[in-house]
Amino acid sequence: MATKDAIRKTGIELLGDAFALCKAESRRAVAPFVTAGDPDSKSTSAILESICAAGATCCELGVPYSDPIADGPVIQASYTRALNAGMTLAKMFEVVAAFSKSHSMPVLAIASDSLIFRNGIETFVKRGQESGLAGFVVPDLPLEESDDLDTQCRLAGLALVRLVTPTTPPERAREIARRSTGFLYCVSVAGVTGERTALPENLIERIQWLREESEVPIVVGFGISTAEQAKEVAAVADGVIVGSAVVRCVEKAHGVKSTSDAAGDFVRELVEQCRFN
Repeated sequence: MATKDAIRKTGIELLGDAFALCKAESRRAVAPFVTAGDPDSKSTSAILESICAAGATCCELGVPYSDPIADGPVIQASYTRALNAGMTLAKMFEVVAAFSKSHSMPVLAIASDSLIFRNGIETFVKRGQESGLAGFVVPDLPLEESDDLDTQCRLAGLALVRLVTPTTPPERAREIARRSTGFLYCVSVAGVTGERTALPENLIERIQWLREESEVPIVVGFGISTAEQAKEVAAVADGVIVGSAVVRCVEKAHGVKSTSDAAGDFVRELVEQCRFN
């Protein structure tokens, strides 16, 4: 008789199943960004439960870092709140482990390359695998320096999601697309994360080009702040990532239930707008 661990799917398989379900149901993936520990660990657990119930395809869980590179003021402030509240890497893994025991929604950790390197690549990936993470997004990891992390993630069955930006040259974008697992993160605008009032004019064309180069789903993030914008992007992409707008919902709420309800209500609206049947 197979044990639970023996039959547990890998992170890459969980992501594949999640995107396949979206396709079967004629909808696009919705991947909210949540800061681990904002405003505290208990709230993070409740938020994960709420966005899962709201229909989120997967979740990007930001690992608080004192010097984030690609994040705008809203997410930077959430990192500061989380760190001040005592969030640590160990606590983040505990939150994920508790959630993944009873939920199949894939959770990916967004972490700085320096944080992973400081903890040891093999050790970090192993802890992620043991906690139930589906994979990692490492925004500041150059393609040329990613071989070790890529190898460890593939051995563990975890996704290593790569990012393509508006300034990425075509040949480099092709290589990034080829090596990305789980999905390909298409950054919609140059600069840092944050809410925008309008999407870039050439975004749709860029997504269409990437679709021809990628074997994994294409998910768009940075600057998507409303359900209407999410619907516009979802018409051509495989999914959307919404970060600052979700974090702002959490920032404005008070108390565990209010915080989780606010996040869940907003994600539910995003999910409904990304249905095309």
